[in-house]
Amino acid sequence: MLNKPDALDRMFQALADPSRRNMVERLSRGPASVSELARPLAMSLPAVVQHLQVLEASGLVRTEKIGRVRTCRLEPASLDAAEHWITERRTAWERRLDRLGDYLAQATEAPEHHDERTEP
Repeated sequence: MLNKPDALDRMFQALADPSRRNMVERLSRGPASVSELARPLAMSLPAVVQHLQVLEASGLVRTEKIGRVRTCRLEPASLDAAEHWITERRTAWERRLDRLGDYLAQATEAPEHHDERTEP
């Protein structure tokens, strides 16, 4: 689990790239070889390996080599830190919007007060 801001930064940086998100999406369905991950992508195998290195450095993906095949697996627990960070932001904004909604509801319910001294 990520608990340092720089680790969270690495995760968001890794997920910022559409090709890496595609790989994460594929790995969410189960382990895959590097070749399987490369198949739908319009890039060279070395480029895929570089993307996988970024995903590994972020903690999102773990790879292991058995014989000549490198198998990649998603580390779902690593997403917990990002989910927690996003949830905290969402909760804070929902509270602010709830307070704004309450304020607006009170403002529309309150009768208008006219000061008789200022009216002609």
